[in-house]
Amino acid sequence: MISNGEIVRILREIGEYLEMQNVAFKPRAYQKAADVIESLQEEVVHSYQMGGLKALKEMSGVGESIAEKIEELIRTGKLKYYEQLKKKAPVNLSQLTAVEGLGPKKIRALYQKLGIKNLKDLERAAKAGKIRDLEGFGRKTEESILTGIGFVKKSSGRVSLGAALPLAREFEKRLRGLKDVQIAQFAGSVRRRKETIGDIDLLVISDNPKPAMSYFISMPEVGRVLAHGDTKASVTLKSGLDVDLRILPKESYGSALNYFTGSKEHNVALRQLAIKKGWKLSEYGLFKATSDKGQGTRIAGKSEEKLYKMLGLDYIEPELREMTGEVEAAQKRKLPAVIGYGDLRGDLQVQSNWTDGADSIEEMAKAAMAAGLEYIAITDHTKRLAMTHGLDEKRIQQQWKEIDKLNAKLKSQKSKFLILKGTECDILKDGSMDLPDKILARLDIVGASVHSHFNLSIKEQTERIKKAMRNPHVDILFHPTGRLIQKREPYDVDMDELIGIAKETGTVLEIDAFPDRLDLKDEYIRKCVAAGVKMTIDSDAHSKFHFSVLEFGIAQARRGWAKRSDIINAWPLEKMLDFLKKK
Repeated sequence: MISNGEIVRILREIGEYLEMQNVAFKPRAYQKAADVIESLQEEVVHSYQMGGLKALKEMSGVGESIAEKIEELIRTGKLKYYEQLKKKAPVNLSQLTAVEGLGPKKIRALYQKLGIKNLKDLERAAKAGKIRDLEGFGRKTEESILTGIGFVKKSSGRVSLGAALPLAREFEKRLRGLKDVQIAQFAGSVRRRKETIGDIDLLVISDNPKPAMSYFISMPEVGRVLAHGDTKASVTLKSGLDVDLRILPKESYGSALNYFTGSKEHNVALRQLAIKKGWKLSEYGLFKATSDKGQGTRIAGKSEEKLYKMLGLDYIEPELREMTGEVEAAQKRKLPAVIGYGDLRGDLQVQSNWTDGADSIEEMAKAAMAAGLEYIAITDHTKRLAMTHGLDEKRIQQQWKEIDKLNAKLKSQKSKFLILKGTECDILKDGSMDLPDKILARLDIVGASVHSHFNLSIKEQTERIKKAMRNPHVDILFHPTGRLIQKREPYDVDMDELIGIAKETGTVLEIDAFPDRLDLKDEYIRKCVAAGVKMTIDSDAHSKFHFSVLEFGIAQARRGWAKRSDIINAWPLEKMLDFLKKK
């Protein structure tokens, strides 16, 4: 069975191959379809099994031609069109496009001029100084490529939470449906919602392990079985990701879940607490020592909650288990009531097809309502981002008229949902805004963001962003550090200084929920919480399917110990807007 991740990879590469050939329009269509499928919670295979080709064509951004190609992938595991494109340019796109700054056209030039097909070829050529002399490259580009290669190597072997979590849930669902399986649960860094995942840990509770074990090692995604016993197995998927399975009896469920969730440092601290009480803690349970040499008497282990209670601790949420003060806080009954996964009321960064989004404003609003939200802000890009067809003064005012009409329509339907007028306004090199103040003053939500000049010095970048934050019309700093996980390092900026400016000006800092951003990092979220700086968790949606990624932003906020009171779009609309007006 082909996974969503594999379909996304192939569609993206088709778009990149077409761009290498200077084909117009089609590359963007494949990229949009890939973006949509990447955000789906349900596997495309399941949708196809239920509704066939018609179900594929009903997906936003997926036309008849792309739907037919997805059908071929599902039915045969291969795609002739994709294989033909690869033969014309036999390069490893997944390796080369992972290097920041290398797009399809530059990859084509490197292949045609230097025969570069993969990361190894690229590094060899860059170190030999062969790239700098190519037209359109130069010495700085060559140096940037070497830096990017180092970043790719550092990130190799891991996948984003956005890729790992749906896969972990799919495996959990399948195992749970097997005969004799009482409980199936993913654990490890996926359960702790780490930004990137090295492997997936699965835990099964069963008195008859054989059926679950046999099924696990024979799953269609498995490329290689690394180890296989009666209650333990390790496999490598065809994608290269490792997955481990452990099967235990029900009385050990809580302690096993705790042990295999981690983190390692958190587990060590719990074992030390047990030792101080004269007990022993393992994945099998919490045991009171006896006079013989056996395990002793089990006093806890069936549930995590009982385990923590016996150790004198409040229950610690999985996202907090990183040994950053959570054990001491749990001892003192001072753990935060972190924001819940259903607490968001709105989304303050949403793009539509007025710029680079896939869907209309009305379609985005309907999808947000279906996701349980009460309001959204439409924040399309501004004119400096010409590649997105960014809005100038004239077009953004035209957009306001459409939003007014849609809000009137919603009101006539007795809906309390509201579409806010917003912008993702570019911060120019000197810190000024891409739209004039007279326009910004009329918006409900003004988000400011950096999309250019990433290589400024830390002082220049910090001063640039500070100037934007001091603009009285700027409400939110979107994706504050500009990082792309496993793709691009954050630009050099003094985040401690920006947090201080946010406190001074009342500027809200965003937690961008898109899995390849998750920007802010959890450590900066924790600093915002301590400083009293408010944040927003936004989807950065470019498709009506993207509201599902809000979950990842909430997870990031929880890892940063944020409460509902710290997140302005977890508040009712009137309270949120009143807070912004005070700026």
